[in-house]
Amino acid sequence: MLRRFTQVDVFASGPYTGNPLAVVLDGEGLSTEEMQRFARWTNLSETTFLLPPTTPQADYRVRIFTPDAELPFAGHPTLGSCHAWLEAGGEPREKDELVQECGVGLVRLSATGGGLSFQAPPLLRSGPVDDELLDRIIASLGITRDDVVAAEWADNGPGWVGLLLADAEAVLALRPGTVPHDVGVVGLYPEGAPCAYEVRAFFPSQGATVEDPVTGSLNGSLAQWLLRTGRVKAPYVAAQGTAIGRAGRIRITTGPEEDVWVGGDVITSITGQVEL
Repeated sequence: MLRRFTQVDVFASGPYTGNPLAVVLDGEGLSTEEMQRFARWTNLSETTFLLPPTTPQADYRVRIFTPDAELPFAGHPTLGSCHAWLEAGGEPREKDELVQECGVGLVRLSATGGGLSFQAPPLLRSGPVDDELLDRIIASLGITRDDVVAAEWADNGPGWVGLLLADAEAVLALRPGTVPHDVGVVGLYPEGAPCAYEVRAFFPSQGATVEDPVTGSLNGSLAQWLLRTGRVKAPYVAAQGTAIGRAGRIRITTGPEEDVWVGGDVITSITGQVEL
């Protein structure tokens, strides 16, 4: 069966500078196994499938797959799927506001003149990382405990561990081995720089380490951590992907209740049909 398909570039600062996402616009009727097989074939960090919502509060439902597994939530698939849904003719129930249904529940989005943004979900786990796991992560990055300014769980679904290094330069210098866990590394730029900090995201896949070009879920959880500890002030822009030839830009703002919103530009790169 031919299904509508699009591939978009999320958190882009220009053409082909962000994180690509494959979106199957007509996902109804596909089994989990069929979705996983197609996600493995696209070989992108995530592939999503749009479906009718199961709750009246939501505008649409999305299922999110990496080449290895289904995720309950991820940031760049949230923005990219919303962009694709709107571009395909989706009409939100509320002007400039949307609600996405996914594995973690309902996620709020804003669609204003400033672009798309999503409300970062609350952390499922925060606080200190146990010493054994932290030591393994640090060793896999080729650094020492002395290089780590702070470390915390920053898990809003995918399971991120956050590490703060001395500065952005230290983050860009990393040459990791095989990481044992999903880890996000952040380092601040000097005050007055165009971006507040540099982010890199690493996760294990099929016995190797993959670096994600731009990661919305991680940036949302890092923002909650860094804002709470007073290391940054919103609004600000974060950079990611520099080390691998991308130029991702993530806009962080806060709402009236100090809730964190993660935004960025999305560009449609490919449209067509796929046989599924």
